[in-house]
Amino acid sequence: MGFPGTWMTESESVVYRVVPKCACSSIGQIMYYSDHGEFFDGDIHDAQNGMHKWAFEGSQELISENVTGHKSYAFTCVRNPYTRILSSFFDKICGIQRNGKRYRGNLVPLLIQKYGIEVGSPEDDFEFDQIKSFRRFLLFARDTIRWRRPMDPDIHWSAMSGHISTFIVNGGSYDNIFWTEEFNDGMQSVLDAIETPVKVKLKDVPRFNESEGHGPKRAHPVEDYFDDLSMHLVYEIYKKDFHLFRYDFENPGNKMPTGEIDLDEVHAKLGS
Repeated sequence: MGFPGTWMTESESVVYRVVPKCACSSIGQIMYYSDHGEFFDGDIHDAQNGMHKWAFEGSQELISENVTGHKSYAFTCVRNPYTRILSSFFDKICGIQRNGKRYRGNLVPLLIQKYGIEVGSPEDDFEFDQIKSFRRFLLFARDTIRWRRPMDPDIHWSAMSGHISTFIVNGGSYDNIFWTEEFNDGMQSVLDAIETPVKVKLKDVPRFNESEGHGPKRAHPVEDYFDDLSMHLVYEIYKKDFHLFRYDFENPGNKMPTGEIDLDEVHAKLGS
């Protein structure tokens, strides 16, 4: 199995387990900069060199040795499940992707046909009933996660605990898990704990949101998208995420964590 979704700087100063929709573009660019003194020109997910990624065959042995020997500081970043699934919907389902096409080719037509979802288009300025469509998307996301149909769950809406657990189960351990909602404090705590070839001043780092501007803007407050049934579905999918990463299930409008993450608990519950 190894360490899918794991990135490591070439200097091996730090190891990061990517969790989609949790500031991964910003984190990847900061790691790249900390080795090279410049940001990658483009989306860091497209970078083919300048960083070790598990997806590269030539990086796998280095990453494996580092992670199993815990040679470098290892971290990841999480996000409120309510805002994360909303972000996935607007980016991946409604948005036009970097290649100018819809995400995963026939996925959106499938959702329109099987779940009655509308997504709008750039031509009509993405005019559609966002709340109704999002709630139908939630049913689809639940079906993919619970029953793996009509397709396997996508990495952008599968639970964070699932991504994070593969790292632990296969022999890694985390030194830090921080929240997207307190990004600067969390990322600074990582930078304070490691030695990098190039010093990073977080206040000078631009925000890299590669999904922005490719789809509709969210027209309502977060809580308006979640009625009682939607909240039930979200809890069914992300129960572990709420508990382990201390997010407030009762109030979709509160994106902030409610307590500290217990790393020992995360390792115990996700490592078995």
